[in-house]
Amino acid sequence: MAGWEDNKVASMCYIPFVGWVFGIVTLASERFRKARDVRFHAFQGLYVFVLFLIISWVFEPIAHGNPVTARINDLLHLVVIGTGVFMLVKTRQGEMIRLPFLGELAEKSVLEQK
Repeated sequence: MAGWEDNKVASMCYIPFVGWVFGIVTLASERFRKARDVRFHAFQGLYVFVLFLIISWVFEPIAHGNPVTARINDLLHLVVIGTGVFMLVKTRQGEMIRLPFLGELAEKSVLEQK
């Protein structure tokens, strides 16, 4: 990641299912210790992944067996994955988008790191 642009590294944190690895590596990297925007996207990408896990571990067992709640569960998964893809594209284009609630958490996480 040494030669990568900041927005490329930040966008990698939103890759569905594996972006969390890039987020952790980015947060642990000395190169991005002072890159506030990259760290923000790393935290926000991690929080998007945590939301996916919460849906998978909490709502999915509840939804199991009922066709209506199973469809809602599928829709929630699609929304979170779609959000990750949307953020990947927008971040790669250099746009700074703060997701509701998750963006606030990411901002607080970046500020606590100083």
